[in-house]
Amino acid sequence: MRRKFVAGNWKLNTTLESAQSLAREVASAVAASSPSVDVAVCPPFPYLYPVKQVLAGSPVELGGQNAYHEKSGAFTGETSLEMLLDVGCQWVILGHSERRQFFGETDASINRKIAAAIDRGIGVIFCIGELLEDRQSGNTESVLTTQLQGGLAGFTSAQVAQLVIAYEPVWAIGTGVTASPDQAEAAHAFIRNWLASRFDAQLAAGLRIQYGGSVKPENAKEILSKPNVDGALVGGASLKSDQFLGIINAAAELAR
Repeated sequence: MRRKFVAGNWKLNTTLESAQSLAREVASAVAASSPSVDVAVCPPFPYLYPVKQVLAGSPVELGGQNAYHEKSGAFTGETSLEMLLDVGCQWVILGHSERRQFFGETDASINRKIAAAIDRGIGVIFCIGELLEDRQSGNTESVLTTQLQGGLAGFTSAQVAQLVIAYEPVWAIGTGVTASPDQAEAAHAFIRNWLASRFDAQLAAGLRIQYGGSVKPENAKEILSKPNVDGALVGGASLKSDQFLGIINAAAELAR
């Protein structure tokens, strides 16, 4: 059985004080309840180390929101995977729709980052998903295929097995609109079937696929109960400890 994984993507939010406070509340609650799910938070870069200090001794893991594929050099403004590892990150989000949309990241550049992350031994949450016009024109599966092919080009089954995939319908991120549980399940099932056909059935059966589109405590259990939904990559709701913990608790109930 695939273990549920709930990760909070704090995006461009929080201050030093609020980041530490939020991390402290989440870490305390998760440590006390010991849910049978994996939990991670991904703060902005300046707060990674202070948040790591707050998380020390708790089961909550730390992730970065992005990284560059080079180890070091004249790349002003970039953050390396080595730096993320150095401050205690276990995870990195790569290929998020906002990185693609606002910063011009391509399947090829994301592929280089994933390859570097696999080489460095840090866990990757690899994001894919379609725009509203893709959904409306019936091109969801072709978009997912293109992103999977480009992002995973050149990798072996053993390498891909180290990843977590996050399906994010871009039209449901920060809009208040959520894909129905059946829509989420259909996309997740398609991704798993693609992995089975491109790599192998064992990999596809074991790889975790998170849902990442306006997950809230109110809809989490219904979405997470679908057979191919293995957790959530949570945006706005991860910025409020009660909401984030509500999603974690929903996942934990399903894991019992």
